[in-house]
Amino acid sequence: MTAPLVRAQSVRFAGLDPLLPAVVEPPPGDVITAALPDGDRVAAVITKTTPAPGTPQTLWSAARVWEMHPLAGATGGAGVDALLRRWPSVLARVSPGRDSSCVVSWPARDVAATSAFLAHGFVPLAVLAVRTGGPTASGGQTSARVRRAVAGDLDALVVSAMAELEYSALVGGAIPRAGAATIKREALRQHLAQGDPIWIAELDGVPVGHIEGWHTVSTAGSWAETRLRHGRWAYVNCLSVLPSARGSGVGRALTDVAHDELLVAGTAGSFLYYNPPNPVSPVFWARQGYRPLWTVWEIRPASALR
Repeated sequence: MTAPLVRAQSVRFAGLDPLLPAVVEPPPGDVITAALPDGDRVAAVITKTTPAPGTPQTLWSAARVWEMHPLAGATGGAGVDALLRRWPSVLARVSPGRDSSCVVSWPARDVAATSAFLAHGFVPLAVLAVRTGGPTASGGQTSARVRRAVAGDLDALVVSAMAELEYSALVGGAIPRAGAATIKREALRQHLAQGDPIWIAELDGVPVGHIEGWHTVSTAGSWAETRLRHGRWAYVNCLSVLPSARGSGVGRALTDVAHDELLVAGTAGSFLYYNPPNPVSPVFWARQGYRPLWTVWEIRPASALR
């Protein structure tokens, strides 16, 4: 029954937001179905993932994640609600533990489903936001110097990355686990070694922040195909400004340079994740031309699902 639901959901999503990709068959997992009062049936696949200890994913993910991939077809919020009502029966077979979560990624513009997520205890902890068009300077004024980072900047980059992690843990889904600095160091070292661009900002020669970025290609069968229309996209990651330099235009300067170098000919646009509960991020990224495409709804721990 999934093929008709995939087609119907693709049509509905296209009407909601022209930047949403076509819906694809969900990954293997536990299949659940639900019936609506009018007789329509919907389905979903629930997958479980356990990030490997010591990997970057553990810094923004619970240790055990149950993710629902709904196929609500054309039913919208009613179908989503029916599927969420069925989900607890799946979790009842296991003991999720405290370090666990339930996650659903859903189009940000589908406000008809918002009430269903809120009613079942979900919180919009993250947003995947997109920006189309070429590089455009924001016009901000700052005395910061922005340059490409090199291997010798690794210590400063780790300090900057940890500042972002600590702040994000207060306002979003980041988790400052033991060994976080070591995880960040290894991830940054790998990016530098393979030539992924990282830019560092300095005030009077002192590092005060950084931003990372690379390109992702959305093609048939790729993970990106479920989130972005086919094409080459720039990914903007981990904009961080140290507390002493916040509010001075450093973040705008870093973003302008990243856009200028990443948004080359043939790039469909750029995307990033931010935390809606963050009082700064939604406004900042909107000013840089980004708008929500997907909302990542989450419950921690998974046992809090209702």
